[in-house]
Amino acid sequence: MSPPAKSPATSLLANFERYPLTFGPTPIEHLPRLTAALGGKVEIYAKRDDCNSGLAMGGNKLRKLEYIVPDAIASGADTLVSIGGVQSNHTRMVAATAAKIGMKCVVVQEKWVPHYDAVYDRVGNILMTRLMGADSRLVDEGFDIGIRKSWEDAMQSVRDAGGKPYGIPAGASVHKYGALGYVGFAEEVAEQERALGFRFDYVVVCVVTGSTQGGMIVGFAAQDRAERVIGIDASATPEQTRAQVRRIVDDTAALLELGRPIREDEIVINPDYAYPAYGVPSEATNEAIRLGARTEAMITDPVYEGKSLQGLIDLTRKGFFPAGSKVLYAHLGGAPALNGYSYYFKDG
Repeated sequence: MSPPAKSPATSLLANFERYPLTFGPTPIEHLPRLTAALGGKVEIYAKRDDCNSGLAMGGNKLRKLEYIVPDAIASGADTLVSIGGVQSNHTRMVAATAAKIGMKCVVVQEKWVPHYDAVYDRVGNILMTRLMGADSRLVDEGFDIGIRKSWEDAMQSVRDAGGKPYGIPAGASVHKYGALGYVGFAEEVAEQERALGFRFDYVVVCVVTGSTQGGMIVGFAAQDRAERVIGIDASATPEQTRAQVRRIVDDTAALLELGRPIREDEIVINPDYAYPAYGVPSEATNEAIRLGARTEAMITDPVYEGKSLQGLIDLTRKGFFPAGSKVLYAHLGGAPALNGYSYYFKDG
């Protein structure tokens, strides 16, 4: 077992302004019953970024938004404009942030998921988004992690009405500062490891738009262990996702003056669990959600965390992690989306 890393002299984020939206460092929780259910040879832990804030049930996007809000305020904007799917965690968090800082909010919600439920566009994330006063605009367009015309059109509509928009792309991912929060996650883990007295051998995290894993890669690269960050793709467009992660990693490393390029082998993305489509769970995803809930009361969703938990479970059972490994599952939030998938779980 590797000893915990020494404390860095200064944070990579020391020169960047952060607007506090979260409670602070998120807890790391041992998951003994899940560990036992998976054979007991690998110790499973979770870092609970799903419990990171009192703003609309929190989640990973708030880590990103903490470094974006100062720029939005400095720009003189009066309206945050973003985009996601119908059950987008990100648009919920942008709406929450706008309410918290006193800005207006417009969010485009595209039909990214081929999932049909009578209340899909009226419950969960989108319900809370509307409750917080955001102008939520449903658009009949398919899934794409890139820059969308509907988002650009929404920003123009704010200008046409005399407002000043501040654009935040899907997942905050291709924003200049979008990955900084998860560089901070890596530094936070290193600090917690010093308190725990051991170092995690692997980190498992969901990846779709890219800046969560991208930020982790840069942060853990500074600790020389980025290749131990296992991204579980949930996009079902792995080539596009990998290209976007590569771009985010390179831009963020340059922004932070990391001092070295990120190697290709330091970007690890497993595409095996994204089927059958983005936002559509397989039965194995649903069984992973049930196992997490029934062993640890840890609630995950069918779009993101259910698939990364499925990956963690399957990789553990297959022996991917050597016996004795300590594996940290990054729980990014997203449980409100379960409301849009109630038929799968009506009997538990």
